[in-house]
Amino acid sequence: MHQVIATPFQGSFLLLSPGKPQGLKIPQVKFDQLSALSADDPCPEWLTGVVHRTWKLDASGRKAADVMIVRSPSFLNYGRASYELNLGCNYDCKHCYLGVKEFEGLPWNDRVEVLHALRDAGVVWLQLTGGEPMIDKQFAATYSYAFALGMMIEVLTNGSRLFNPVMLDMLTQRRPHKLTLSVYGATEETYDGLTQRRGAHKAFSRGLAAAHEAGLPLELSIIITKDNAHEVDAMRALAERYGIPSADFANISPTIYGGADVLATQSPEHLTKRAQFNGCDAGSTFFHVDPHGNASTCKVARDPKISLVEEGIQGLRRLAGIADGLLARQGGCTGCQLSGTCGTCMPLASLFRKAKAPLANYCQHTEERKVAN
Repeated sequence: MHQVIATPFQGSFLLLSPGKPQGLKIPQVKFDQLSALSADDPCPEWLTGVVHRTWKLDASGRKAADVMIVRSPSFLNYGRASYELNLGCNYDCKHCYLGVKEFEGLPWNDRVEVLHALRDAGVVWLQLTGGEPMIDKQFAATYSYAFALGMMIEVLTNGSRLFNPVMLDMLTQRRPHKLTLSVYGATEETYDGLTQRRGAHKAFSRGLAAAHEAGLPLELSIIITKDNAHEVDAMRALAERYGIPSADFANISPTIYGGADVLATQSPEHLTKRAQFNGCDAGSTFFHVDPHGNASTCKVARDPKISLVEEGIQGLRRLAGIADGLLARQGGCTGCQLSGTCGTCMPLASLFRKAKAPLANYCQHTEERKVAN
């Protein structure tokens, strides 16, 4: 099982170690030397020194193939992707952007095709998400396969399955880049109420404690709604108590189908002005894959989509053009006199319009539009 990944990444060459935050660039001549090694060749001395200084790994006298995986270059420029294994979840959160949580996904052979496409597209950092990815029957196999292909994996999870010994053993043997756990409350009453599942808080607490004890890299996403807003300080204190990073998320979006019901769960006093949209790399260096193997620019802009099972990575050649089209002014924004200085993501604006949400929920120019009109 490899401890080091040598990989091209968007015009540069990197050395990475699963589960370790540090990485480093190496010159192409060094990468080419690693690519030329045979299975029985020992680790070069320079590599032995670098991995020991950077990660305290001992590669002295070991075969390179036992220490490292060397990724092949891709003709595409993608470096990151998210893969939604299944929309199903063991919670029924009131604020969930997925709406209908259907347990649907690809059979194993097709899932392997998707993982190969991700690798061959150049994806190094892969986010596994859902629904709740860890309840997927093929989660462990999918995670292990992606790891074996040389990807740095982040898992977005509610943490309810992390105390399972089999799951914990897999993650400690094949360390993730990061586990990001969502927090829905600081007390059992609040947490179980928001998730609408009795025992959810106990499962989360056990999972967090087990993962922390195992030394896995953790972050907390503190989800703020009107149901748990009174426990914000206590949720932040939880992260401080464990000594792990956290981030607040209070601005709820419509469901992926444009459903508006979830917007009513927002805590008005915690809403923040959405960051001005100045463009993004969705569709150009990043893409999203849904449970059916369809690639789209991101989790918000799910159409048009490209089937990785049917088209493979050749279909991804069209994705940048799709992204450009989605970012053009459209719908209720086509006649806006302020569009030249707009800071709104058009796919997100489209979801809010579909949900018939107030303009102030997504427009960066609400007040200016009133004056202009």
